[in-house]
Amino acid sequence: MENRKTILLVDGMALLFRGFYATAYSGNFMINSKGTPTNGIYGFLNYFINSIETFDPSHVICCWDMGSKTFRSEMYDGYKSNRGEPPVELIPQFNIVKEVVDAFEVPNIGLEGYEADDCIGTLANIYSEENDVLIVTGDQDMLQLVTDHVSVAIMKKGQGNYEVYKNDSFYEAKGLLPLQIVDLKGLMGDTSDNYPGVKGIGEKTATKLIQEYGSIDEIINNLDKLSKGIKKKIEENIDMLHLSRNLAKIHTEVPVSCSLEDASWKINGERVKHMLEKQLEFKNSSRWMNKVI
Repeated sequence: MENRKTILLVDGMALLFRGFYATAYSGNFMINSKGTPTNGIYGFLNYFINSIETFDPSHVICCWDMGSKTFRSEMYDGYKSNRGEPPVELIPQFNIVKEVVDAFEVPNIGLEGYEADDCIGTLANIYSEENDVLIVTGDQDMLQLVTDHVSVAIMKKGQGNYEVYKNDSFYEAKGLLPLQIVDLKGLMGDTSDNYPGVKGIGEKTATKLIQEYGSIDEIINNLDKLSKGIKKKIEENIDMLHLSRNLAKIHTEVPVSCSLEDASWKINGERVKHMLEKQLEFKNSSRWMNKVI
């Protein structure tokens, strides 16, 4: 019998932003005695510990975006340009949250010029050869990474709610295969990442076209079989269609690595307690640690 470990790959920014906005709407920034807001980190910890409690991994790695400039923003000026600067209260928490992750002896992985998605995709490819990988994120783009040994848990509203996508039930859930998610995004675009795909084609039409023809390439090869309206839309937006597909594709050959030994889930209770209670001034670190020790 195979002795496959379970490697949890955490989309750090997804958890941090979600944790920040979960409390920020009420103006509760949890300022400590040094004047530093800590609400995003507090929320991050709730989600982070919950994912470990829920999925019980043997190894944990946290991946991060490293600034807004990536190869995608070089490909397309408009990429994510609809996103404003992060709130001033969140900015100091970006570096501190990585120190918190480090205190849990969980590796922080990120590379300038790439997104966390690309680091996660690369590590998932490497580890899934001999282990099972679970990705925790809020980003539907990650669904393209699902394979026999890579699952994706999409965080839903409310803590502890996940929709877990596995290869054997993926088509039933989405009506597409994991790799077809890239073509879906190419056709319909992505409003959150600010690329349009083919103007006038939404998710429903895009899904139907891919179900019928299998891929963007085959749709283009069969343009004459499409309705005049759809054909015209694709022809008028053909360059943006190809660009959008490239933007949506997660790169899985990024020069990042992490030894599994370094990622083994083990807690140094005193180190974590010092970080959370002394540095961050959270009153009771055991509320998290008791769930995962």
